[in-house]
Amino acid sequence: MSSQSPTAIVTGGASGIGRAVALRLASDGFNVAICDLSSQEAAMKALKAEIEAKGRKALAMVANVSVEKEVNDFISTVVSQFGGLDVMVANAGVAVLTSILETTMEEWEHVFSTNVKGTLLCYKAAAKVMIEQNRGGRIIGASSLAGKKSAALCSTYGSTKFAIRSLTQTAACEFGKFNITVNAYAPGLTDTPLLTKMDARVGELMQSGPGAYKEMMKGQAALGRIAEPGEIANLVSFLASKESSFITGQTICIDGGIWFD
Repeated sequence: MSSQSPTAIVTGGASGIGRAVALRLASDGFNVAICDLSSQEAAMKALKAEIEAKGRKALAMVANVSVEKEVNDFISTVVSQFGGLDVMVANAGVAVLTSILETTMEEWEHVFSTNVKGTLLCYKAAAKVMIEQNRGGRIIGASSLAGKKSAALCSTYGSTKFAIRSLTQTAACEFGKFNITVNAYAPGLTDTPLLTKMDARVGELMQSGPGAYKEMMKGQAALGRIAEPGEIANLVSFLASKESSFITGQTICIDGGIWFD
């Protein structure tokens, strides 16, 4: 990686875990580029200002990770403005909770397009830049506890997160010879806007009301609570660092002690 002013990309960076990761990497000394959908422009603008307030360069750009041209254009802009790329955090993702019997193909294809195709496009485009730079790099994906052990209502979402684990292992095998490590983080329940939506959806489907899903998952965790986004960012910070140089192909759970490898 670059010894001076390294550059990190965080997709889906406007809120939740992505926002926390972007701020943590800025604190770690990275210049940070974020992308998200057009509906998140105001949030991205505010985050860009926060990153710059830390003394780092920042770029915020609208890009849909499921569209190859938009991913490639975003990464080209980052390299042009910042002079290179050292860390790719393919964080962007969406979730739906439905039973198998009620899953529509439109829903299935949308989630796979964002979560799996989007991750593939980010891994691919970032690796091409890193290989050409010939200085190694870090590629980091977003799996989930649902990518280690699925559950009712998780047929679509869980399948995408299992796929990201497989993609991460394959990329680690292919890119290792270029000194590029590829790993993924697998959060359990984390206090984000996405969790609020999921909790409401489960409450609706199970007729248990809001908050019941969160309480159930807290009860399954050895630590008895859900994560804060900054705690997930701590793991990403380590995976992005030089200290993680001999770790690759791993999907690391950070769930408060629900799933034990």
